Amino acid sequence: MNKVRPKKFLGQHFLNDLSVAERIAHAISGNGYDKVLEIGPGMGVLTQYLLDRKEFETSVVEIDRESVAYLKEHFPQLGDRIIEDDFLRMDLTPLGNFALIGNFPYNISSQIMFRMLDHRHQIPEMAGMFQKEVAERFSAKPSTKAYGILSVLLQAYYSVEYLFTVHEHVFTPPPKVKSGVVRLERLPEPEGLKDPVLFKQVIKSAFNQRRKTMRNSLKVYGLEDDAAGWIDFAKLRPEQLSVQAFIELTDIIAEHRRS
Repeated sequence: MNKVRPKKFLGQHFLNDLSVAERIAHAISGNGYDKVLEIGPGMGVLTQYLLDRKEFETSVVEIDRESVAYLKEHFPQLGDRIIEDDFLRMDLTPLGNFALIGNFPYNISSQIMFRMLDHRHQIPEMAGMFQKEVAERFSAKPSTKAYGILSVLLQAYYSVEYLFTVHEHVFTPPPKVKSGVVRLERLPEPEGLKDPVLFKQVIKSAFNQRRKTMRNSLKVYGLEDDAAGWIDFAKLRPEQLSVQAFIELTDIIAEHRRS
C-alpha cells in the first residue's frame, strides 16, 4: 500500500510538510504524563516524530480502515496501540492520564475539544492543528467577534497558546482555509466554581443567543432583577463577560436555585 486516499466525508487533509509535523510533535512538553494519544494519524506524518520521543508512549486512534491498514504496514512498532475507533465515542477511561495531539479533522474539531473538556482530569496537555479561525477562538478575548463558548470553557480550564499559522499548500488536498497550531496546558480547577455542569449550561445558553442581553438569553433560570449580584450582568451581552464573570454568574444562579 503506497498511499491513503483522502476522504472528504472524513474531513481528511493530509499534511505534506515534515517540518510542520515535527514542530507539532515537539509542541507538547512530555511533562507529567507518559502517554500520548494522536487523533486521526492518517499516514503517520506526525506519528513518526512522536515515536522518536521516548519520554512517552504514543498510541493512535483512527476511524479510517484504509489508514489503519497503512499504519499497521508502515508502523509495526505501534502494535496494539493502533486503535481503530472513533475518538468521540471510545472509552477513554482505560488510558489514564495522557496528552492529546493531532492534525484534527476540521469537521469535528470543536466536538474533539468538548470531549477533551469532559475528560480534562485525564488530559493535562493538548497540541494540535485546527482551522485557523477555530484555533483563534480558543484564545479570543472578551468583546471580540471570535470570543464564544469554547473561548470561555477552554480558558477556564487550560492556558491557551496560539503557536503558528500553516498555509493551505502543504496539504493534500489543500483546504480552502489556513490552519493554526495551538497548545493547551491544564490549569487548576477554577477557584470558586462549585458547579461545573451548570457553568457549561450557562455559557451555552448565553452564547446561543449572543445578540441578546443576558437578561433575555438567561430567562430560563428565572432570575429577578433583585437577585443578589444579577443586575450587574443583566444588561450585558455574553461576549462582554470574562471567564471569571461567567464563574460569578454561575454561582449567582446556583444560589438562586437553592433559595
